[in-house]
Amino acid sequence: MLGAYERSLDWVFEHQRTLMVIFALSVVVTVYLYIVIPKSLLPEQDTGLITGVVQADPSIAFPSMERRMQAVMAAVRHDPEVAGVAGFVGIGDTNPTLNQGQLSIVLTPSSERSSLASIVARLQRSAADVPGIKLYLKPVQDVTLDTRVAATQYQYVMRSLDATALNQYATRMSAAFHKLPELADVDSNLADRSRELDLQIDRANASRLGVPIQTINDTLYDAFGQRQISTIFTELNQYRVILEVAPQFRNVTSLLDQLTVRSNGSGALTGSNATSFGQAVSSNTSTATGIGLSNTGINIGGGDTVPLSVLVRARETTAPLVVSHLDQMPAVVLSFNLAPGYSLSQAVDAINRVQQQMQLPDSIRAGFIGSAAEFSSSLSQEVLLILAAILVIYIVLGVLYESYIHPLTILSTLPSAGVGALLSLMLFGLPLSIDGIIGIILLMGIVKKNAIMMVDFAIVAQRDGMTPRHAIRRAALLRFRPIMMTTAAALLGALPLALGTGIGAELRRPLGISIVGGLLLSQMVTLYTTPVIYLYLERFAAWLRAHGVRRVNVDGSVA
Repeated sequence: MLGAYERSLDWVFEHQRTLMVIFALSVVVTVYLYIVIPKSLLPEQDTGLITGVVQADPSIAFPSMERRMQAVMAAVRHDPEVAGVAGFVGIGDTNPTLNQGQLSIVLTPSSERSSLASIVARLQRSAADVPGIKLYLKPVQDVTLDTRVAATQYQYVMRSLDATALNQYATRMSAAFHKLPELADVDSNLADRSRELDLQIDRANASRLGVPIQTINDTLYDAFGQRQISTIFTELNQYRVILEVAPQFRNVTSLLDQLTVRSNGSGALTGSNATSFGQAVSSNTSTATGIGLSNTGINIGGGDTVPLSVLVRARETTAPLVVSHLDQMPAVVLSFNLAPGYSLSQAVDAINRVQQQMQLPDSIRAGFIGSAAEFSSSLSQEVLLILAAILVIYIVLGVLYESYIHPLTILSTLPSAGVGALLSLMLFGLPLSIDGIIGIILLMGIVKKNAIMMVDFAIVAQRDGMTPRHAIRRAALLRFRPIMMTTAAALLGALPLALGTGIGAELRRPLGISIVGGLLLSQMVTLYTTPVIYLYLERFAAWLRAHGVRRVNVDGSVA
């Protein structure tokens, strides 16, 4: 192997321009691949857990929602690759509205089932047979950056003080999102079409019949407000007693005729009795109607019962099911997942194009939140991070060799490593995520050791009187075996990351693939480009010295 390398190295010395063209192409290809490669924040993990949101019509009642939830759970549980399902409905910290239900799905071990994407698609198809609902699924991740409970992985929020304009543009934006091929499972929390029963109290009629307003409010709350009237204490638990209308009567249209309130039986109420109720005797500010001539005390509750339908006019209308806020402003959150074959960077670019075409007014502020927002902010910082790492390496090497030239020879190994890392990620269909960026930065520190071993030996050989060509040739041949051994050690160390399986392996795989791919390509290229670039830079340094440019050493002497 060493003999073959020696013969190929001699051929390279005779065709130095060809190697310089290859080096220049590696720089251009690195920049091009970084621009075109799909990007994301973190790779999607298969932890064996899936959370789901079952969403129904905003006007659905609790019993109907419970039955639909049971049907969805039965359909999901029927899948052979599902080990267990749990779910609940009702308003709580993680469930903001009554028309939503939460699912937790446990899958069988990864070695006994198919891919996560196929399972999610199959579960959604099975739930599609349940009428009146839509199922949103997303895998549980070890690292989450979302601050809001949402049905999907990524969120886009619109907020404004003008609620009418906000609802109008949010509806248009949601319709545009549904047309984007990069997005899937688009959802909106704009539930402004929920059914509402608007009750208008006829105050004049209530006063004429001697019914205080507070009595009407208390009766309605007793019927629909789930008033706690008592607590039953046992040895182990305590049970709250809730007063409400029986479920079979809650949606009956004649309920207002069946609910009654008691009048005082003595005529119209004025003063404090018009709003107060519950004392035994009034405060002598009631005026009797009919035959009454003067203010007299009346016994509260002494009259007949009055149907609520006489005192209240009911009208069915629509109203928002929930009004979300962000930064103390009304907000509408549009949630989405990525369509198969698309990355987060492609989805973000598509949404930004839609936002520009929509021409939102200045009163509406829109942007990403959660993971999508973190990705958008980190995307512009990745290039700065890599450039900062290169600058630090250059400064350290410049101090080490007391030269501005030799660090450039060592840094010339980085473009080929970048090409190998990006090509390997694209070959395996993986986007460039934070793990891939970490792998590239680690790769920068690994691959430059090849050039360090060559350049360090060549500098010492030149000081002993050898010419630059003989010095770098001897350095390349003598350091060939250590370079191969250290590269093989780093390569084998990264293989478990690239080939590993099990829960959470998707989070480590881009790190290992970028290191392995970068090492393989850079190893083949830098063994030849580093000696050639060293010779070119030595000739450039000699040209500077011939034109009067001298290097000033640390001790003040001129070289």
